Amino acid sequence: MAASASHSSGHSIRLYLVVWFWLFVLSACSYLVDYFHLQGILRWFLILLFMVVKAGLIVAVFMHMAWERLALIYAILVPPAALLVFVAIMSAEAAYTLLTRSTLLGGG
Repeated sequence: MAASASHSSGHSIRLYLVVWFWLFVLSACSYLVDYFHLQGILRWFLILLFMVVKAGLIVAVFMHMAWERLALIYAILVPPAALLVFVAIMSAEAAYTLLTRSTLLGGG
């Protein structure tokens, strides 16, 4: 019964073990960047690359977003869109504040 429940959700324990293996490998590669004393842009590029790949694996598999396209869209697109709206609001507020100060205080 437990095996059928696992297969009905679309993924199995094997997938989780494979993802855990790759997370371990990517973490080891990230530590090897420091072990081999890589410096400069190469160091930061590799560290950020390993970090983004690990985050992608975690989000896609452990948060089940690889199977739920709408959830992935909401998680990826909605927060940046909300930030853009807030930036636009702050920009309008800043322009209004500057206009009010220059009008009332006579700064020229």
